[in-house]
Amino acid sequence: MLLRPLQCHKQHLFRSKPTTTQSQLLILNSTRYYPSRYSTFQTTCSSASTSPTLPFPRLAAQYSSYSSTGNLFRATPSTMATATNIQLSPVTDSGIYSSNVREDSARTVSEILQDDLATHHVFFNEQRFHNHIPHQLLSIYALGASPEDIKACYGRNKSYQRPALPASQDIVQSMHDVAEFQKYAGKEEHYPNYLAFFQHEIDAKGVAEVLKEYVFAGDERAESMMCRLFGGLIHPLIHLGFGIEFNQPAIVAQGLAQAAVHDDWLGRAFFLPAEKMAGGIGKPGQKSLLELLNEMRADKALIESVKWSDGNKIKDGVLHRAPEQMLKYASQFTVSEDQAEERLADMINTVAYYTSAAQRPTREMRIDFFFIHCVNSSIFFSKIINLPFLDQKSKLRMLEWKGRIDLLMYTSRGTPDLLLDEVANYPVKEDWSQIFARSIAHPGDDGHLAKLARALAHGQHVCQAYESKHPEMPIKGDMWLRIGNIAVDSTVEEGDRPMWVRSTGFDEAWEPQQAHM
Repeated sequence: MLLRPLQCHKQHLFRSKPTTTQSQLLILNSTRYYPSRYSTFQTTCSSASTSPTLPFPRLAAQYSSYSSTGNLFRATPSTMATATNIQLSPVTDSGIYSSNVREDSARTVSEILQDDLATHHVFFNEQRFHNHIPHQLLSIYALGASPEDIKACYGRNKSYQRPALPASQDIVQSMHDVAEFQKYAGKEEHYPNYLAFFQHEIDAKGVAEVLKEYVFAGDERAESMMCRLFGGLIHPLIHLGFGIEFNQPAIVAQGLAQAAVHDDWLGRAFFLPAEKMAGGIGKPGQKSLLELLNEMRADKALIESVKWSDGNKIKDGVLHRAPEQMLKYASQFTVSEDQAEERLADMINTVAYYTSAAQRPTREMRIDFFFIHCVNSSIFFSKIINLPFLDQKSKLRMLEWKGRIDLLMYTSRGTPDLLLDEVANYPVKEDWSQIFARSIAHPGDDGHLAKLARALAHGQHVCQAYESKHPEMPIKGDMWLRIGNIAVDSTVEEGDRPMWVRSTGFDEAWEPQQAHM
């Protein structure tokens, strides 16, 4: 028997919809919220900001709307977000970082993402290229896009999507058995079945319990899902991150289903061995991610471990020719409970550093397509490490795995030279609001640029509190804004020139004829 993704209306939600006056909404949109490890607190914006060109954003840690049982946001109105219904409020669902979010845009993006959920597959071709529509639309919505902007972006990117496929009720029901769940894992054709399954589970148990059971339980099934979550250029992690950040159970279900049909080989070959070598989870870290990156840059074995001709530069390159060396460095990135906030800033700063500084002195500045995924996914960890239902060990594990994939990604692209002066001397021609506007309006962007702009602006706010304590952090002050300018300037499409360079450490990547590889 075949069925479309479950259509049900029991409410196991991310939040109750509050009653908000216009004056309250204005106050919210001029308030900066900083995520604390233990609580949510707020300070109003002032002219004393370290970045006078930064628009007043909302930095929100929406961690408190949980029931006493730990289930996420069970409410009664039929207009609320569920496992099958996308519904955003500009008050409660504008994300960790937002600027000038509009109520009419919240309605529009809710309607369009509902259409995407109902009509499109998570992969837009047989090569498993990912549907980025939820990523793009949530990003530009958070950056102040109008309903017209949102509709235009959807119109540009829906034409090449694959249609949604029906699920098999028999298979969906069988997935409650652990062995059956595992039998279908890694198989792209079962995405509709996993989507329907996770929609059922979230409807029955709530997002918090589903995440704890299927990702963080520590049993064989959860370990497999954890490994798959970090596969596919961390797209499952990014998709899940958007669902968590914007309080959308349906997007959480998509992210989990997407993870389930990815391979878990990277976890088996890299993450789990590195964790074992580290002596487990949450050990006090002796070295920052930046220190480890700098050590790796001088390691000849790692530098020579990847070739331009390698089809998969992680699997066929680094982990084939220098697995022991890579694991040696990766295992040293550990995070104890009292280090979590500083290591979060360290991670965000380090990925922004190598993403922006991997340049060629004789070439126009470009940004690497693979590196931006490390920056774009960094924003979610401000919320992940503060989720009240998640145990401390799982939070630290997520942060450790994120740092380890960041190190692996850097080496896999040819260990490029990092020219920080190129970043520090780049002219600031536009402020953040202009950068956001250009990202929203870019005619060729499928969401990568908008995600990058938002993650960079968020990174500035996370890291500026540590600049005096950790002067060794390479990205500081207005360098964040300079990187934002680099991002929008370097992605202007001219002729055959693509938006991004791919595998920036190789000379071949900078040749015009190789630009689309």
